[in-house]
Amino acid sequence: MDNQRYAVMHLYVSGRVQGVGFRFFVLNRAQRYGITGWVKNLYDGRVEIEAEGRVPNLHIFLKDMKSGPSMSHVSNVLEEWHEIAAPRYKDFSVTY
Repeated sequence: MDNQRYAVMHLYVSGRVQGVGFRFFVLNRAQRYGITGWVKNLYDGRVEIEAEGRVPNLHIFLKDMKSGPSMSHVSNVLEEWHEIAAPRYKDFSVTY
């Protein structure tokens, strides 16, 4: 994907990712990198993320998601990418 193009990245993050501030870590990183979308906890213990932005920013964001905040332990990240014409979201939100 071209560096000037937009993409959407859908992630499922597994490990110790709930109860450790993971969603707010995601929100902070999204705001830092100009990414829009959302994050939410799933009932099975994973965290689901939909992130939209420029491809280079999404790659940096993904690297951070694979590390997580200091109290977390990320064991796996399933990712799916699609190119889009422009972001559909205006900001990034934590969904409950």
